[in-house]
Amino acid sequence: MIKAEDAIMEAEIVAINENTGAFLPFQELMHRRRKYKIEKAVSEYPITVNFFDLLYCNGKDCTDLNYIERRRKLENIVQENEFAKFIPMTLAKNENEIEEFFENSINAGSEGLMLKMLDKPYQAGSRGSHWLKLKREYRNELGDSLDLVVVGGFFGKGRRTGSYGTLLLSTYDENTDTFPSICKVGTGFTDESLDQLYQILNPKTTIKKIPRINSEMDADVWFEPELVIEIVASEITLSPIHKVARDEIRKDTGLALRFPKFTGKIRVEKMAEDASTDDEVISLYKGQNKAAHDKNLI
Repeated sequence: MIKAEDAIMEAEIVAINENTGAFLPFQELMHRRRKYKIEKAVSEYPITVNFFDLLYCNGKDCTDLNYIERRRKLENIVQENEFAKFIPMTLAKNENEIEEFFENSINAGSEGLMLKMLDKPYQAGSRGSHWLKLKREYRNELGDSLDLVVVGGFFGKGRRTGSYGTLLLSTYDENTDTFPSICKVGTGFTDESLDQLYQILNPKTTIKKIPRINSEMDADVWFEPELVIEIVASEITLSPIHKVARDEIRKDTGLALRFPKFTGKIRVEKMAEDASTDDEVISLYKGQNKAAHDKNLI
């Protein structure tokens, strides 16, 4: 399948409908992570590995190449079969072509698109304005998702008693090696995901907030900054409370997410230091304001 002596590639494992070939929700893939009845899960939830980028090949670093060159090399070394596929791509010349490809992707069962500037190299751990994720549930809002670190929790009430009903999230500030708060999130969780997160987070509790967590909020419980989860939101706003990009846009003001929502994805492959950074949030904030300004000019 791989025609290379050594290679580092980016790919996503996706559960598929065996009859239609359509992608299944991410939660279906989680069935295969259970300790028991693995054989049954394999037969009920077949998967494909979908390749989309190449970082290293046959002893050579590919990250300084533009995306077209990386994709061409990737297609030269990966042989497609029923278990290995290339993620479909198109070279869009304008907004209409992006919209058409987006609609086709959604109809095929995907979550959305990753938009990449063709002339830019690969940037590990960072998307910024060169890579943007366009997702169907927030297509008219912020658009991109963020990978955020869980640093605090608030005990649930009612149906959520016995779990953390709301989580305090942070980015990673590379300049100070700290985790500044960006939002509290309490939506997007299922009963199953709340229980799963409680089991993961409970052993990570600390007696008090550690110095690397930068937050004015007082959580019921503090955690070691280790777990990374994916979040979408309607927009990025100025905040007098949260610490992301403090004083960067306005004095005594940071940035925060408006209407944050958990996507259901726990980024088990990421360390806390691989989470979205302050610089990425600033870039998205400036980008959304420019888009709104341009829209008003039309």
